[in-house]
Amino acid sequence: MSYLLSVEDLSLKDRSTSNDVLRNISFNLREKEILGVVGESGSGKTLLSQAIVNWLPENLEISSGQINFLGKKMSVMSENELEKEIRGKEIAYIGPNAINSLDPTYSVGAQLLEKAISIDKENTSKEILKQKVISLLDDVLIPSPEKRFYEYPSQYSGGMMQRAMIVDALLSSPKLLVADNITMPLDVTVAAQIIKLMRVLRDKFNTTIIFSSSSLPVVREISDNLIIMKNGSIEEQNSTNEITSNPKSEHTKELIKNTPKIWSENINFQNIETKPILSIKNFSKSYKVRDKNKFNSFYEVKAVRDFSIDVYEGENLGIIGESGCGKSTLSRLISLLERSDTGTMTFNGEDLSDFNKDKIKNFRQSLQLILQDPYNSLPSRQTIGRIISEGLLIHSQLSKMEIKEKVLSIMSEVGIDQNEYNKLLVGKSGSFRQRVSIARALILEPKVIILDETLSSLDQKEQEMLLSLFSDIQAKRNLTYIFISHDLAMVRKSCNRIAVMYMGRIVELAKNEILFDKCGHPYTRTLLCTIPTLDKNPYDKNLYLMDGEPPDPTEIGTECSFKSRCPHFKNNKKGSTDMGLIEIQSGHWVDKCGVDCGR
Repeated sequence: MSYLLSVEDLSLKDRSTSNDVLRNISFNLREKEILGVVGESGSGKTLLSQAIVNWLPENLEISSGQINFLGKKMSVMSENELEKEIRGKEIAYIGPNAINSLDPTYSVGAQLLEKAISIDKENTSKEILKQKVISLLDDVLIPSPEKRFYEYPSQYSGGMMQRAMIVDALLSSPKLLVADNITMPLDVTVAAQIIKLMRVLRDKFNTTIIFSSSSLPVVREISDNLIIMKNGSIEEQNSTNEITSNPKSEHTKELIKNTPKIWSENINFQNIETKPILSIKNFSKSYKVRDKNKFNSFYEVKAVRDFSIDVYEGENLGIIGESGCGKSTLSRLISLLERSDTGTMTFNGEDLSDFNKDKIKNFRQSLQLILQDPYNSLPSRQTIGRIISEGLLIHSQLSKMEIKEKVLSIMSEVGIDQNEYNKLLVGKSGSFRQRVSIARALILEPKVIILDETLSSLDQKEQEMLLSLFSDIQAKRNLTYIFISHDLAMVRKSCNRIAVMYMGRIVELAKNEILFDKCGHPYTRTLLCTIPTLDKNPYDKNLYLMDGEPPDPTEIGTECSFKSRCPHFKNNKKGSTDMGLIEIQSGHWVDKCGVDCGR
């Protein structure tokens, strides 16, 4: 049998240490097959993906074995041949770091169009290629693609940037698509749509796909066959159904055992009956964006709309929603990095609306924000000790010796060896970097910490370790956490209450167990039905997954912003306006529009 791709006894070696980082990797790939590759961080998934296109870091080399693609031995091809014949044309690679993949000084559409022009061999007109790019942007569910074509990478959310990179890969109609952890930064609904899109690509264009991820449930949904990796070697390979139902290796059994159980395990939280430490009333935020199609004209992006909530001392509040729903904007408003257009906020009963400098300085010491990207949110040229001490240098009058002692104590508390104090972050893992971010936040002894997608870039094992760390720190310091996330499995394990955001506003607010078992809004059911899990999901995708797209945030009017996707909406009847939250049972609030439309 002839294979599209054949990997035979492939090993990679680190030139600097002579250590093997991949060992004796062998597999075959047929046309139109989707191969899943699963492994924890450091297992070699990404190195394997890069080796397939012979696009390795400078310190790595293929020490033995070979890769055959369409009958060609890629290991003996020159760099020039690979660039002209293979990379970006026959084989396309999509990585997880979409945010840094495009030039921030050019619009997203212009860069995608440049790629389309560079690979076009038929002298197609620029306008036709532009329409092809816009059509693909629409295919990957980017709202208002004609407008988004002219926007810059900084104006795209993380999920939208990942979809833009999928468009970049699809422009050449490749025979093999290597998708390396591409759903990790995406929210569950977009990830479900991307997986669905991958299947369409396979069927429509006869595309063969290698899909790697640290999440076994995600890979199970898309792959025909499966490879389980550990420490640079293949632990097990077989059909996906066989591995998930009858695993052979101990590592695979442990991987399945540690996969989060969403509904089959009872998860109970202590009732929090304390006073609000943070109270937000009627927050709204809009941004003016220049309209490229009209002279001296702007349109308004409504990022947060009439947002109100009380956060209670000592609780874990989860705020969930799709990419672009306003979660990250909200985190900037709460941390006073930006000023809201309307609304008020009180912290421990003190009104912060007047933006008094002394109040803000004290508030920023009491509330800390830990961001999603541990690589770009920490300075690479400073030592770890200097990074952690930053807050004390601004907010305290301590001596250098006292600051160092406090930093060393915090490092031990978050699990960082004190010998790392004078070292740089170069070569450190994402999990280690997030521990540095946590230490930097804790050094000021805050009362509230906002975790804005802090764990989304980490694999399941690293998430578990940091969640355990958060729990220990909370018990010791009586902290209040606000988890802003699209990872519903993580929120399920960690949050007392959960608020669901849609297009800048809350559509449902409930205790954890009520939201997952008796949710009241159709949008919440859509989020729940897309959770990747090995559990039996009570929310059937065939019933609850919505095909409609989120409305354009520049065109939200007075009518219900959910009506374009609502399965119960009827024109001129129920659900024609946003009517705010109503309490349908104790502690369970649902948007009245969703209640009236039918539950």
